[in-house]
Amino acid sequence: MSIPQSGGGPIEKYSQLAEYLEGGCKPEIEWRIGTEHEKFGYCKDTLKPIPYEGERSILAVLEGLRDLHGWSPLMEGDQLIGLSKDGANVSLEPGGQLELSGAPVENIHQTCDEVNQHLEDVKSIADKVGAGFIGLGAAPLWNHGQMPMMPKGRYRLMTDYMDRVGSMGKIMMYRTCTVQVNLDFGSESDMVKKLRVALALQPVATALFANSPFLEGRPSGCKSVRSMVWRNLDDERTGMLPFAFESGFGFEAWVEYALDVPMYFVYRNGEYINALGQSFRDFLNGRLPALPGEIPTLSDWADHLTTVFPEARIKRFMEMRGADGGPWRRLCALPAFWTGLMYDQTSLDAAWDLVKHWGAETRDELRVAASEKALDAEVGNINMHSLASEVLNIAENGLKSRARPGVGGMVPDETHFLNTLKESIESGKVPADELLDLYYGEWNGDLDRIYREFSY
Repeated sequence: MSIPQSGGGPIEKYSQLAEYLEGGCKPEIEWRIGTEHEKFGYCKDTLKPIPYEGERSILAVLEGLRDLHGWSPLMEGDQLIGLSKDGANVSLEPGGQLELSGAPVENIHQTCDEVNQHLEDVKSIADKVGAGFIGLGAAPLWNHGQMPMMPKGRYRLMTDYMDRVGSMGKIMMYRTCTVQVNLDFGSESDMVKKLRVALALQPVATALFANSPFLEGRPSGCKSVRSMVWRNLDDERTGMLPFAFESGFGFEAWVEYALDVPMYFVYRNGEYINALGQSFRDFLNGRLPALPGEIPTLSDWADHLTTVFPEARIKRFMEMRGADGGPWRRLCALPAFWTGLMYDQTSLDAAWDLVKHWGAETRDELRVAASEKALDAEVGNINMHSLASEVLNIAENGLKSRARPGVGGMVPDETHFLNTLKESIESGKVPADELLDLYYGEWNGDLDRIYREFSY
């Protein structure tokens, strides 16, 4: 989840809200790729989650990255809660999940190099203190009572609010991890087409990256527990956004949607002020109960946009949010998948042609089926395995068309980053299937082995 945003000064007129979003439009030559991923830290001797403080802790890892690898500290009060360097950030999710928010880069080779270096650095520090890190969509063994809470005011407020809405908000906060990619758009119309494709095909990403079949020590019945959890979180700020497919959709429609999402907080002078359930519309008119008489800044608007959690999200760029955290190779495959679909016009058009006739019910049913059955999902006459194969071909063609070579030109394009997904198509099995096979087979129900065999 996000660190405090920098958006700008006072909002003096309503039009500034859409103008803020529109300010993200860039010419194609300036389009960039930013990869984010979260991972669980654990104590190697007990297999329990690592705490915030102590010799073997999240704080020890942050301090190691700061002192040994040149990261600058991000503080909340006197607590170290994140790091920054060269356009990238390291931050903490509520239960201590460590997140890398990568710098915006030009190609998948660069984003993968960044991920690889980060994981190597984290592992070198974690090994010294007896900690490990693992990429999964959901914590396979831990219950809520075992999870630490990171010292961030935002999380204290959100934890309280999660008891009022939905049924799985705390599981989402403390016991799930994702990988996502942030991509640019060139214009309002480009944003609209990309968002529609992103929402419609997010279930394909959920299926291909499904990597969370366990919860609290046993199979859950879903191949992506993380996706199932998000479906039971908070209907006012999650979902597939059918209004995005309506005629006339654009930045102003996104503004109207976001304004109707209840607030969590306002960030002032290093502190999070409780605005739970209050209205940003009231804030615009100086009638926010949390700050009577004050009007919001564009930084407040930017913060509020980070509390909207649909399957794909608009800020000044677009976030693809439907995939489970996972093994090393898939952290590079996710940005390759979406870049191939979004950053080549022929591929984007082909992806839209594939989904433009689907209705809201079909899109919702695909979302549910993907979380439950991954590539085995069936919705009407849509077979997820066949759909995923077709979408992957479109993405591969898009990467071939981009033709972005690796350093030195030895690798002609970015298509090899899709190889792990092509293997899933060929076998019919995603990571969740492989984990279940091990659980019922070689592991004989011993989930402790997941840490020894699948950690970074």
